[in-house]
Amino acid sequence: MATFKNQAALSYNGATTVSNTVTGEITGVLTAAKNSLADSYFANSRLTYIISLINSGDAALTDVTVTDDLGEFELGDASFTPLSYVEGSAACFVDGVLSAPPAVSAADGLIFSGLTVPANGNTLIVYEAEANGYAPLDAGSCITNTANVTGARIGSAVTASETVPAMSEAMLSIAKSLSPLSVNENGSLTYTFVIENTGSAPAEGDPGPVLSDTFDPVLTELTATLNGAALNEGEGYTYDEATGEFETMPGVLSIPAASYARGSDGSVTVTPGKAVLTVSGKLG
Repeated sequence: MATFKNQAALSYNGATTVSNTVTGEITGVLTAAKNSLADSYFANSRLTYIISLINSGDAALTDVTVTDDLGEFELGDASFTPLSYVEGSAACFVDGVLSAPPAVSAADGLIFSGLTVPANGNTLIVYEAEANGYAPLDAGSCITNTANVTGARIGSAVTASETVPAMSEAMLSIAKSLSPLSVNENGSLTYTFVIENTGSAPAEGDPGPVLSDTFDPVLTELTATLNGAALNEGEGYTYDEATGEFETMPGVLSIPAASYARGSDGSVTVTPGKAVLTVSGKLG
């Protein structure tokens, strides 16, 4: 909002007298809001944003431009943009009706141009952005995304921001390998399970992660290790030699959180937390 002041002067017979000063206020008719449909993000995740423009005036606002900073932040002497616009994802709704998509430029930031906000109406811009290699992933980090709205009939830029925190959860994956790949009848083999956590929180506790598998063919004389330490049957795992069903005991597996490091080029490198379970036995 802007204020203005005005004073009148009255001249007569070489004398001048002035009036009192009146003060007025110019109120903007455009308001803006920005929201994310996702309540958190993780590496390479997509976030859907909605920018809402509301015109409370009696005349349409035309040739409106929205400039989105895609979460740009400064670190040292450099600036980084943690979000990348998903090409072709933008949609525009005018008074709730799907309209032609806005003109989009993503060459230098993200710019939606040529928008119209109808009198006593609203315009919504919906688009997707992906958390790229510059997005901070540590627990407690976040991305604050700001949009600035300008136009010929908008007195001063209208700003709307949304902050989305990084996901603070474990994100697990598992890979299984066999050695040797070719084994003789009554021979021995080893299954190796590598469990990785790319999340910012450890996967632990009771019950915590539980790994189960049904070995076919069934193994006998089973032994198991976790990160090189022997596991005892009944304490570290259960196994049924009749069915080949194997399962770790609740609370046994613990996969630490990932660690994150920002390189000299600003990109974030993820080092997963890891646990390695090996199970060995004989065929038949």
